[in-house]
Amino acid sequence: MSDQTAIDRLRTEKIAAQFLFIDGDRHPAMAGGTLDVISPIDGSLLTTIADAQVSDVDRAVKSARASFDRGIWSRAAPAYRKKVMHRIADIVEKHALELAVLGVRDNGTEISMALKAEPGSAAGTFRYYAEAIDKVYGEIAPTANNFLGLIHREPVGVVGAIVPWNFPMMIGSWKIAPALAAGNSVVLKPAETASLTLLRLAELCVEAGLPEGVFNVVTGRGAVAGEALGLHMDVDVLAFTGSGGIGRRLLEYSARSNLKRIYLELGGKSPNIIFADAPDLDQAARIAAHGIFRNSGQVCVAGSRLLVERSIHEALAEKVGAIAAAMKVGDPLDLVSEAGAINSAEQLSKNLLHVERAASEGASLKTGGKRILEETGGFYMAPTVFDAVRPEMTLAREEVFGPVLAIMPFDGEEDAIRKANATSYGLAAAVWTSNLSRAHRMIAAIKAGVVHVNTYGGADGTVPLGGVKQSGNGHDKSLHALDKYVDLKTAWIAL
Repeated sequence: MSDQTAIDRLRTEKIAAQFLFIDGDRHPAMAGGTLDVISPIDGSLLTTIADAQVSDVDRAVKSARASFDRGIWSRAAPAYRKKVMHRIADIVEKHALELAVLGVRDNGTEISMALKAEPGSAAGTFRYYAEAIDKVYGEIAPTANNFLGLIHREPVGVVGAIVPWNFPMMIGSWKIAPALAAGNSVVLKPAETASLTLLRLAELCVEAGLPEGVFNVVTGRGAVAGEALGLHMDVDVLAFTGSGGIGRRLLEYSARSNLKRIYLELGGKSPNIIFADAPDLDQAARIAAHGIFRNSGQVCVAGSRLLVERSIHEALAEKVGAIAAAMKVGDPLDLVSEAGAINSAEQLSKNLLHVERAASEGASLKTGGKRILEETGGFYMAPTVFDAVRPEMTLAREEVFGPVLAIMPFDGEEDAIRKANATSYGLAAAVWTSNLSRAHRMIAAIKAGVVHVNTYGGADGTVPLGGVKQSGNGHDKSLHALDKYVDLKTAWIAL
């Protein structure tokens, strides 16, 4: 059976998802409410999810707290927790195709990317933090001879997590796995338009041996279930990936409740800077196009601003425009599609409004800029390239979260740095140059949490991902992610 044949078999499987996952089992929402899930592939009703209310979130948090206090996970031997997390990775890998197809039906990511970025990434993340469990220690302070100073690393307790719809398993695992590795219990709320794979992941975690109540999933509206999680007095830490507006609201919820720590990854308007001495301009153009158009631009670190040195600006803009125009956008469950669907009709409308505004402000539309494949009923948009974008334009300042690229020329390093930093965001960036000294100067000068050199994207789990400025705080990935989910306790002992 070919991969495409297996994908086509899975694309029509019935989905029963009208449940919350609390205390190791499925439960309907207490009030019985549900939300429709519309597939971005064809606009059809895919299934429904439970619409959690405040009482449901409270039930999930109480389950997490009870599991934490019992110590069935929080005080379990590191070797046991390590073994369970490796089993979770094994089971995710075993169900990889099922999970990838389920996620694509829910959020529209092209299957070729989803296989690697969703179950593939999730399994790798669980393995990474499984291996960290028995290798991260407390410390002994260098104190006077008659005292002993010990620094203990303790789990915080109950971790809340709210994750977006673009890569729910990947981003969810970035928060779930280190939180579990540190010994915490977790309550996660997925996006309304991408909940299905995380509900399935919760079931697989229990199948792997994760004790009941240690990982709970509540689906529903952000304005209800997300707010309830943010305001809950028994959530110790809340980790969030999403929009700046919601991030600010979560900070308010913290102030109104128990001052829980809030960690935020809030997107970006990332500059991809190409100098005339880039090692390979064809490669730079190709990777720049994929850095914005894969997953239809619905990527937090997408290189949505392409800054090109003036001497090569016109030629490189032509190359990128041609690549964009030739990209195959279509059914995300078809392996030949290079880009899939926009997540929702609402997001597609937002993207098209950005196109209209960019044109009205004087940017030059080179290709795309419209909805395509409307006859399918799905939500598809042509890869869109604007040139002659000026730093003061909306397209240069605001995150679109769609397949829209803004190209602008620059003159020399200082101009590139000024334009790169002319944004309230600071998540990712890239520099293309053969000059090693220039590369280091640019890395130091660009205000971003990740700076690529002669590539874009693909940084693995060994390095942290986090933003500066209004892209947020704290880090996902790497051993540094564990810092969010532990408390440091000092023991000062007279000898």
